[in-house]
Amino acid sequence: MQHLRSDDAEIAYEIVGTGSPVVLLHPFPVHHEFWNPIVPVLSSRYRLILPDLRGHGDSGIGEGPATMGKYARDLSRVLDAVGAVRVVCVGVSIGGYMLFEFWRQFRGRVHALVLCDTKPQADGAEARANRLKAAANVLEHGTEQFVESMIPKVLGHTTLSTRPDLVDGARRMMRKMSPEDVSMVQRGMAERPDSVADLKTINVPTLIVIGEEDILATPADGELMRQHISGSQLKIIPKAGHYAPWEQSEAIGSLLRQFMDAAMITC
Repeated sequence: MQHLRSDDAEIAYEIVGTGSPVVLLHPFPVHHEFWNPIVPVLSSRYRLILPDLRGHGDSGIGEGPATMGKYARDLSRVLDAVGAVRVVCVGVSIGGYMLFEFWRQFRGRVHALVLCDTKPQADGAEARANRLKAAANVLEHGTEQFVESMIPKVLGHTTLSTRPDLVDGARRMMRKMSPEDVSMVQRGMAERPDSVADLKTINVPTLIVIGEEDILATPADGELMRQHISGSQLKIIPKAGHYAPWEQSEAIGSLLRQFMDAAMITC
């Protein structure tokens, strides 16, 4: 892992492969190893930039909530450090949330977008209250209860019933976060702005990917994005939940490779 300083946090990232740059942004509350099953499919043609998002994996949390503005600036600095001017951006869940902010601040650096198991809406009042409650509870009770509560939310029922190896792998990655990390990331997500109005401004090739069994970012959320992003494609992945690239890596790896190859020709 390589490291850089971004404002008040140290950000860790890995580089794999050679070619046109692609940044892969993992979901909460795991880290860059989320992409390990897909890396071999993409790294033969693309230079993959794999950050640990602020507060995840080996990256520090800094002071206060991990806001989408902080994440967007962190990503810009990683791209500067590796000499990547314009990139294909792939984001899952919180990775997608931060890409909406990155688009607002740094859209000239975006060659193409993949929005996976994410949604543009801000938290409603109930969701925000639940997130803040979870942020407080983890400081009092630690992360183990939180991790166990996350597993059935982020993994589809097919994975839960048939792939104990993937369940264990997700649990292992989640356990790397400290209570403070989880709390500040939750608070940052609770503060994120609504991005629905920004969808119509997206004018680069865009692929939307949603797990058929995702209960957090549903196929209906994917359809909302497809309707508002001109020329975008929506793919629903069978037998996958919120962690679709982890759960169905072969299908999504092939889908990403096809999309990126086409985007490099058409952009």
